[in-house]
Amino acid sequence: MKQVKITIPATTANLGPGFDCLGLALGLYNHVTFTAVSPIHPFHDQPCMTLDITIAGIDAHKVATDSSNLVVQSANHLFQLVEKRPSALHMHQFNNIPVGSGLGSSSTAVLAGLLGANALVNGNLSCADLLQIANEIEGHPDNVAPAFYGGLVLGAQTEQILHIEQLPIAPMQAIIVLPDFHLLTSAARAALPTHISRADAIYNAGHLGLLIRALETADYDKLAIAMQDKLHHPYRIPLIPGMEPAFAAARQAGAKGVALSGAGPSLIAFAPDNHEAIVEAVTAVFANAGLSSRSWILPIDKTGSIIQISE
Repeated sequence: MKQVKITIPATTANLGPGFDCLGLALGLYNHVTFTAVSPIHPFHDQPCMTLDITIAGIDAHKVATDSSNLVVQSANHLFQLVEKRPSALHMHQFNNIPVGSGLGSSSTAVLAGLLGANALVNGNLSCADLLQIANEIEGHPDNVAPAFYGGLVLGAQTEQILHIEQLPIAPMQAIIVLPDFHLLTSAARAALPTHISRADAIYNAGHLGLLIRALETADYDKLAIAMQDKLHHPYRIPLIPGMEPAFAAARQAGAKGVALSGAGPSLIAFAPDNHEAIVEAVTAVFANAGLSSRSWILPIDKTGSIIQISE
């Protein structure tokens, strides 16, 4: 009986101006354990695979326990690619990352499925291969790349080639406040304009360069400027009740850089101190808007995905 345990960090994408290309891994983790309870066979020799799925942890009731589970779908995708799979599989998923939070929960599921399946059947796909497949499933690298490698990661797509740069970043803590508001990623995408002005493109290009430098040096004053955005913030912030005053409250309480985490609805902020006070200020604003909140003060993860195999 072979067992594979995958540990994958949460991620925050965009960080303001790094739309769909910049992401950061955070010290909050999902864990997925695969156990093959039967021998591995050629894929086409097995008409079906018996599944036993258990889910625990945060938002466990929101995660499917059948073949529609995203971890299982991703694992099956890899089994098809390498043309082998077990005839019976047990999967246990323990989540610390909320579902639909803007903290990369879907990317953790995709990566867990791909990494776990590859290790389980000795698929021999390289790190670059696995990340490319994950990027194809997700559609952009800003969550899957930092979840895979850890730290601050920039991803650029050139035709069919994914280019990844791991960037230096100073030790910092990220403040996350998640209001209890359901925001579909599809709705957040639909809110974006189909065209942008040259001025807005130039604005974001300059701010992205400044952001990367500010994160490298922990220059909080520069972060206050660098995390501003004109490509998605103006269109997504109004979708979330209380988010605009929450940005203002975070800054008034001492936050320097403030942004949506991914498409939201989480808010992410960076500050040299007063982290708890910032959480309280933002939570109070969301409460005034009729929303309860969950919050975390998280370190930056620099390890990325971890694979543990036992026979």
